[in-house]
Amino acid sequence: MDRQQQEVNPNLINHLRSALGVLELEPSCQLYREVVTICDYFENPGFRIAVFGPFNYGKSTLLNALLGKRTLPIDLIPTTGAAIHVCYGAELSSQITLTDGTEIKEKGTELLKQYAILDNNRCMRSDVASVTVYCSHPFLQTGVEFLDLPGTNDQQAQDTLVREQLLTADLVIQVLDCRQLMTLGERENLRDWLLDRGIETVVFVVNFLNLLAAEDQKEVYHRLRFVAKSFRAQLPPNVSNLYRVDALPALRSRLKGDTAAAQTTGLATFESALQSIVTAQQEKTEIRLPRVVAIAAQLQQALEAKIEEVSTEITALQEKHHAKLELKQKAQKLIQQGFSASVSDFQSWLYLPKLLDRYQSEIALALQQGTFSTQETGQFQQEVRTYQQAIVDWVTKACEFFDQESSTELAIDFLEAPQVELPKPPPTSQQSNNVAPVAVATGIGWVLGGPVGAAVVGGASYVLKKSRQKPQPQDSETISPPQQVAKVYEEAAKEYLTDFSTKAFATLEQYEETVAKIINFPVTTEPLKMTAQDHQLQLLQTLLANLLV
Repeated sequence: MDRQQQEVNPNLINHLRSALGVLELEPSCQLYREVVTICDYFENPGFRIAVFGPFNYGKSTLLNALLGKRTLPIDLIPTTGAAIHVCYGAELSSQITLTDGTEIKEKGTELLKQYAILDNNRCMRSDVASVTVYCSHPFLQTGVEFLDLPGTNDQQAQDTLVREQLLTADLVIQVLDCRQLMTLGERENLRDWLLDRGIETVVFVVNFLNLLAAEDQKEVYHRLRFVAKSFRAQLPPNVSNLYRVDALPALRSRLKGDTAAAQTTGLATFESALQSIVTAQQEKTEIRLPRVVAIAAQLQQALEAKIEEVSTEITALQEKHHAKLELKQKAQKLIQQGFSASVSDFQSWLYLPKLLDRYQSEIALALQQGTFSTQETGQFQQEVRTYQQAIVDWVTKACEFFDQESSTELAIDFLEAPQVELPKPPPTSQQSNNVAPVAVATGIGWVLGGPVGAAVVGGASYVLKKSRQKPQPQDSETISPPQQVAKVYEEAAKEYLTDFSTKAFATLEQYEETVAKIINFPVTTEPLKMTAQDHQLQLLQTLLANLLV
């Protein structure tokens, strides 16, 4: 914001308050208190004159001299423990507002002794929100308000209060002690509490010159000229920024009504300067603007810091989003590869030549012995279960990882046991050597991992037709009845495995089509959705732009 601006954006105060809310500062935070103070100050129609300086510099005494009566508490021991506002009133009275909202009003200023002085530990009362004294002085009737501040060289709480209240002053009277003129602490306060915060309407009042010898007064005057030249306040033309007022003699003269004696204290000259300053600065925007600009600059810095903080959070969220996306892409690739590998392994296992090589003899023997059942097929059933489960596991992982609904289970049905018809025994004496005419193996209907849905395939019948010719003597090429029986069972086992392989391949192919959308779930690179941080960042940037106008 341009410090040379002569007019304040009418919405600036609203922007300051809005920025304060968005920053979510604690009410006890210094910046929070100062923003609230400056906003209230800018909207205050009065002209406030604050008296500022260390304890025991005669601030309250100076104000009493200006008012012409003992309005504020003064003593040998510094006692002011609150910011005391002195406003116009028809009669002398006091009003105390407590932090709970309670208001206490009384005629006179006795209340100040209870609520506006330091306690035995030299601390301010924590339950006092404001102290106001009403006085019938004509200068106050013009809309002027005096502000008597606690001393600044005692405790941190007083310093914090003074620093905050200085923002509300249209004119600051910095009281100096000629016996220790412009100490290091005073120069630092002048720089840090006033000039750096845009408070440039400042006049210096030197007290206690009457206590010095004439020669020493000349030396002090020389140093005072240096102070006046090194700091030129924003005051009306031909108005000095440096005055001598012997506060206690001036008060005594006023109380006695001795006008001539008051003139020698420098009080009249100073009063005239105050009248000129107030008259010339009725339009307060120009003198208030620099401090509003200064506090706005602090808010700008706070907003910029908050913007950086929120931007960092957004970047972290975006990085997390991208990392999650990369993880999904990697997971999808692993799931696809794992699923394909498991399906391929099962298909390889179902390849008929392999099935026959490994299980034909085993199943033929089970058929021949009558032990073909779900429980007794053993290794064959277990291997099917293992391959099936490996495939289903990858689909389950895909459902969980990509938050998809579970699909139809993979159902591999075992076929019904084949029915085997054996040849009738020959009508010879070899009858006792013939095998039983019919052997029916028990059927199995085990369904792995899902609902029973596959069609049960009927058993195949195998018949060895009895030769119509008379039996011939056996030779080396003639097949004996036991071999014929074994051959029947071998063919039955082969047919069983052939049907199982065909149907299992078909079921597996259908299952692959069903779960294709799950296994190949699209992992898109869609941008991160708007978050609360994004909205907060936009609001912060808007407020920052408003303050920069």
